[in-house]
Amino acid sequence: MGCEQDAGARQGEVARQVTDAVESLVALWFAAVEDVSPRLPARQIRALRIVRRRPELNLTALAEHLEIGLPTASRMCDRLEAAGLLRRTVQPVDRREVQLVVTPHGARFLSEVTDRLSAYLTGALESLSPAQRRALEDILRGFHEAQTLADAQLGRGTRPDD
Repeated sequence: MGCEQDAGARQGEVARQVTDAVESLVALWFAAVEDVSPRLPARQIRALRIVRRRPELNLTALAEHLEIGLPTASRMCDRLEAAGLLRRTVQPVDRREVQLVVTPHGARFLSEVTDRLSAYLTGALESLSPAQRRALEDILRGFHEAQTLADAQLGRGTRPDD
């Protein structure tokens, strides 16, 4: 019983350390988002990222992917379209369906967010030794693979990268 408690305590400590690291990463992400224009809520940026990576998605599929209602997704797309970041077009194969497309301005916006975040992360990672950076890379890769497998087993899409 003592070994199980020790293992549970260690796992709890690791979870707290991961939580601290995630909070730091989220802070960097929000800083990057605040540095670009227009300033968008996280959910809108996530929607743009999803559409960029999965251009076959229509409005209904986007709403399902974001786990939001269709009217909410439609209003979000209205705002993104008004900002010039997203365009709705008629699906070439099925003219009843609306296809979502990230505009060139939207693609530049997403690139700018990514560039800012990369710069912030580079600054944060510079204080690590090369061995620590390699270990972190291995851990993050393993975590991503484990989470992707867990999502697949539960029938969910991957969340972080969408």
